Amino acid sequence: MRINNVEVISFRVEVPWRLSRWGYPVQGDPVPRTQTITKISTDDGATGYSIGGDPNVMENVIKPLFVGEDALDRERLWVWMDQMVTSTPYLNERQMGIADCALWDLFGRTVNLPVYKIFGGARERVKAYASTHPNLGGPKIYADHALACKRHGYKAYKIHANIYWDPHNKRPAPQQPGYPKEDVAICRTVREAVGDEMVLMLDPFGVYTLEEALWVGHELEQLGFYWLEHPVIETRVETCRRLTRDLKIAILSPEHVPGGIFSRAEWVLSGASDMLRIDIGYGGITGCHKMVGVAQAYGIKCEMHGGGWAHNQILGSTTEATCEYYEHGLLGPGMDYPKRLPYLKSVPDPLDDDGNVILPKSPGLGMEFDWDYINGNLVQR
Repeated sequence: MRINNVEVISFRVEVPWRLSRWGYPVQGDPVPRTQTITKISTDDGATGYSIGGDPNVMENVIKPLFVGEDALDRERLWVWMDQMVTSTPYLNERQMGIADCALWDLFGRTVNLPVYKIFGGARERVKAYASTHPNLGGPKIYADHALACKRHGYKAYKIHANIYWDPHNKRPAPQQPGYPKEDVAICRTVREAVGDEMVLMLDPFGVYTLEEALWVGHELEQLGFYWLEHPVIETRVETCRRLTRDLKIAILSPEHVPGGIFSRAEWVLSGASDMLRIDIGYGGITGCHKMVGVAQAYGIKCEMHGGGWAHNQILGSTTEATCEYYEHGLLGPGMDYPKRLPYLKSVPDPLDDDGNVILPKSPGLGMEFDWDYINGNLVQR
């Protein structure tokens, strides 16, 4: 089963957000965007797909590396890509992850099994938390939304409050300064609204200083919050160590530190976090699965950042003791979710009445594409 082609399919979609001058998404009217799908093919007709992929990287870096190799040698190809990430400027972890996911999808489709069953299935439903879109408004808006999510079946709710946003002037702002008092006011109002039976978390996306994060952490402890995620800029590792040492609430980090499993293992050993965070952008399914094994060995949780088809496979192959939740979002008033993307025939994360995501049973990553839509909106390179 030799790889004979790596290609990127580019097509037009519309997304309901744009980037502010500070580089953070802002909800608004739909804007056109080019979406891509990476496709890996073999000489015996097998194919695998992954959503995303930079055409230049896949054509000029991944394709020369992969063509002629056995598509089943995923570990060897993963090591090769990791070596390139660490030693050259031509490949980054996100593109590496996309290629790795396509290889797993190809294998799953070949043996007619979802990837999580190949790893050794552990569950077919995963507890979901409602993860809010940031900058929804004042405390009452969040409280009303949390109650709506509770009625919908969610048992947990994560707040993204004022992120790259000035709540007083209601406009985009730099990452810092943050607004810890305004954020805590939202958290307090949500707790009062939903009561003690709903699990609550806060993700301020690195907007606090050490002093602000300590204050917020102590306030959240009194409110019974489960975790405080990514509270400070994550390149300040000593700041995270102090937070983990001085707060009782669990610190969930790092979220966006490069280095995948290798840097996160160092965070654990240095005491910079209580719980780990990773996604397929840091080494693909292979990298995430390795990280989950490390977390399991240390007896700590490793929560997947975001949802999606590939993360389903990690969650389905682990137990709640290591990967507890599926992040369902981003949600807000008037934002329908789950919402099917126009180029897919289903959503990756349908929700049951008890707030669980039902994992797909289709082969590979579980995706089925609407090729009529894709072919009708192709972008020629």
